[in-house]
Amino acid sequence: MVVQSGFDVLTLPWLDAPRQAFLTQLQTQKVPHAQLVGIDSAYGGELLSVFMARAAMCSQPTPAGGCGFCKSCQLFDAGNHPDFYQIEADGHQIKVDQIRELCSRLSATAQQSGRRVAIIHHSERLNSASANALLKTLEEPGKDTLLLLHSDTPARLMATISSRCQRLPFVMPSKMLIKNWLIQQCQIQEDVTWCLSVVGGPLKLAESLLSDGTQPSRYQTLLGFRKDWAQSLSSGHLCASLLTISEQQIIDALKVLYLLLRQILLKYGGQDAFVQAQIGNLAAKIMGMCHSLSAMPSVNYLGLCQSYVLEYREITNK
Repeated sequence: MVVQSGFDVLTLPWLDAPRQAFLTQLQTQKVPHAQLVGIDSAYGGELLSVFMARAAMCSQPTPAGGCGFCKSCQLFDAGNHPDFYQIEADGHQIKVDQIRELCSRLSATAQQSGRRVAIIHHSERLNSASANALLKTLEEPGKDTLLLLHSDTPARLMATISSRCQRLPFVMPSKMLIKNWLIQQCQIQEDVTWCLSVVGGPLKLAESLLSDGTQPSRYQTLLGFRKDWAQSLSSGHLCASLLTISEQQIIDALKVLYLLLRQILLKYGGQDAFVQAQIGNLAAKIMGMCHSLSAMPSVNYLGLCQSYVLEYREITNK
């Protein structure tokens, strides 16, 4: 299934360099058989992978990618191009049978007399067996075959796989670039990039500003958490709003607390090195808990939040 999104790769300025690099490869007929798109989906990595696949399969690619008019583009846009394949994790892993089936299909003759293209989404989820099954295709690719390995966390990809892929140039965008993009795309004036690390990236941040009219947007909820934590740290006990926090909200809430503590650290400067170190340790503990919560099915969230407030009060002697 082709990824659908309200965002267009052409409107994401931080993807200009990798997009142009790939289009240049197409124009000069120097497309490698395997590309690693190591760009988080929240920054458009998955969108870029689909854009590349569409352009690579187009019979008349333009400087803006696929032409949209040829038979290949029409089949692609309809979601039924016979030479385009997508692999997604079956659970938490990409299994060996999925890769074996893909490699078998890629070894067949293209039905549309063009490239055969496959996207492996979240390729860091390849296990050792599926990675080994993919190696032969990476080492001996069929003619006119393009493998696009997308990964939100490319550092987790097995070295034997990543070393056999060409990587597109990508530089993380500055907060100023993201801020200007949000102003243009979402018609907002305030700087909302303070919570960028909470939501994961600019595309997720733009989505967080949306509301269905019946519930507050995710961004409004994050703003509320920031206010509630500031009040709780000051008073020494959880404010009423945090007492109603849900299991689905706990990670967002703790990440906002982490950001607030980092902001408090900046205010301390070099005034009290011991207190500064203790607050830094507390912030690190909270971030560690955020990483662990997904594997902890039963946690007393309110008790956890209250313990962080009390620890902060003890550190600052308030």
